[in-house]
Amino acid sequence: MTTAFYSDERCFWHGGGNYAFTLPVGGAVQPLAGGLPENPETKRRLRNLIEVTGLIDHLSQRKAAPATWQDMARVHPETYLTAFKAMSDAGGGELGLRTPFGKGGFEIAALSAGLASAALADVLAGRARNAYALSRPPGHHCLPDWPNGFCLLNNIGIAIRAAQAAGLVRRVAVVDWDVHHGNGTEAVFWNDPDVLTISLHQDRNYPQDTGGIEARGGSAGLGANINLPLPPGTGHTGYLQVMDRVVLPALHRFAPEVIIVACGFDASAVDPLGRMLATADTFRQMTRTVMAAADSLCAGRLVLVHEGGYSEVYVPFCGHAVLEELSGSTVRAVDPMAVSLAGKQPDARFDAFLSTWITDLATAHGL
Repeated sequence: MTTAFYSDERCFWHGGGNYAFTLPVGGAVQPLAGGLPENPETKRRLRNLIEVTGLIDHLSQRKAAPATWQDMARVHPETYLTAFKAMSDAGGGELGLRTPFGKGGFEIAALSAGLASAALADVLAGRARNAYALSRPPGHHCLPDWPNGFCLLNNIGIAIRAAQAAGLVRRVAVVDWDVHHGNGTEAVFWNDPDVLTISLHQDRNYPQDTGGIEARGGSAGLGANINLPLPPGTGHTGYLQVMDRVVLPALHRFAPEVIIVACGFDASAVDPLGRMLATADTFRQMTRTVMAAADSLCAGRLVLVHEGGYSEVYVPFCGHAVLEELSGSTVRAVDPMAVSLAGKQPDARFDAFLSTWITDLATAHGL
């Protein structure tokens, strides 16, 4: 059994213009060469790094077909898909907030969702031990009928609904450690008791009006949505505490048949869109934690789907650490941040504050 790695060069060809960082171009806002911070280089450089180190040889490299219209329509209404396709064919545009796309953007987004769907299907069918989908554009902010935050289709939502429709799975847990709240995935499964959604995110980062602990799901899904807003500066130790004290108990209480991670790397110490101070080793150890949970609860079935992360230099090292852990490979890419962070001790007062914060989160969710 292997770790499967899904990618496609065409996903790197998705383009979003008319923005300078996160501001619309115009007036006094001068265009940037790269446009949005969501650009292909973070993902392409991750792919490059695992090839240069040789880690790619320890993975099963795979491609996938695009998600079908039927797959997408289980999550997104026909009106949205039709408008997206028409605008894509006409040369591109924007349907939501910070989600521009060019000609062919619909097909690239469908391919991104297809990578996630194939990864989940192959793990559930026993064709891989675990899997990583290098999806782009990302998906966890995309609501059924409103794209936002660089996300045009909800990749994980489409993958789960396709697997359920095929009779491969019923109960699924999604752990989202992207620095931003997974508002789209929350919306897709808001009323569904069979899909547990857990979002660890920087408090009031993006979106600023979602992600509170009081949002716990609706109707039959009440209690199946767990938001874990964390303070800026949470850091390595804080993330591991949240995983141990809140995420693991929630997974054991829910008992899923498979675990999916919305794997964003924008909680890293040098990310321009986050302030959480995580390192490559943070992501390695969080991966180790969910792998242990998957071994205990669902025969090791684990899928990671790439989401955010906007440091072109550091995202590849965070992703490499995750893939090292997933595959059990001894190939290493030395973390260039490790030396500068070595010996740095968090303030004792912040540690006490953070411990109380995490205890309050656990209490709020009955854990």
